[in-house]
Amino acid sequence: MKMFYFCIFFASLILNSLCDENDGGKAPRIVLNDGNKIPVMGLGTFLGFDEHGLKEVGSRESELPVTWALNSGYRLFDTAPIYRNEDQVGLAVRNSGIPRDKVFIVTKLDTHEQRTVVPALKRSLERLNMSYVDLFLIHFPIAFKPDSNEFDVIDYLDTWKGMEEAKRLGLTKSIGVCNFNMSQIVRLLANSEIKPAVLQVEVNLNLAQNQLLNFAKNHNITVMAYKPFGSLFSSSSEPPPPRVNDPTLESLGKKYGKTTSQIAIRYLVQRGVIPIPKSTHKDRIENNIDVFDFELTSDEMDTLDKFNKDYRTVWPSFWQDHPYYPFEHKDVPDANIFEEGVKEE
Repeated sequence: MKMFYFCIFFASLILNSLCDENDGGKAPRIVLNDGNKIPVMGLGTFLGFDEHGLKEVGSRESELPVTWALNSGYRLFDTAPIYRNEDQVGLAVRNSGIPRDKVFIVTKLDTHEQRTVVPALKRSLERLNMSYVDLFLIHFPIAFKPDSNEFDVIDYLDTWKGMEEAKRLGLTKSIGVCNFNMSQIVRLLANSEIKPAVLQVEVNLNLAQNQLLNFAKNHNITVMAYKPFGSLFSSSSEPPPPRVNDPTLESLGKKYGKTTSQIAIRYLVQRGVIPIPKSTHKDRIENNIDVFDFELTSDEMDTLDKFNKDYRTVWPSFWQDHPYYPFEHKDVPDANIFEEGVKEE
């Protein structure tokens, strides 16, 4: 294990040499399997749920965080049609004065649009007011019929053909998938002309995803981590530790002059994962990316490894009847948080 983290440390030295000094960003860039470069950290922009389902995006509620992030040295931004903020993300990038080719934009194929991949991406580009995105992802292997909550059974292999066409047309530089499990990726790799460059899944101290990360590494697929803080800020007693005031994290924070959040992010970076923490607070956005001036030791990485309990924060079991549902099943599925009156735990 210590040798593994030594290799990660050595790799980070190489990684740092790939930093694009001309883009003004704090995060170094690494090379994807298609030759394109991606920053090793970004900003997530999903605002989450409330009792009405998906939260409505208020005036400048996404534009301002993206603006603060750009000014703080972020150059990667993750959005999606379902987030309802592609227009605000695009506006913030255009108003920043930073050249478009220095900013890495990720958006996704909505679950209602898997039969019309290219037109769907063109609609996203219209909302972003951009001619291309840097990375286009299938948001979920599950599909729904247009303008309906009814499942649609469309083979993700057919959807992937549309993703490949979008790349060939130059509408996106890279393509990838979100929330796919290993067996689904194996099937995709065996039946594709262009393999995924990125896999976006939940990864954090509570959910290490060791097997999936090793699999992705063996296939030269870069992993991007949503929910990188896991249950760090949870007020519920159900999720396993750590919390933001955990003694182990606080001790490491004191040693390096960092917050516990920064320790959690640095841990993922050193695992070779691209974290995309979400925040709408200027100070937190500024602090989160300030993680490239220190290195956790191999012993400290081993200590943080022990927090893993394979605990999912994102577990949409209300979709588990779909034939392409990618996660473990529950005996009793949770209530659908997309519906009115259901609150996210």
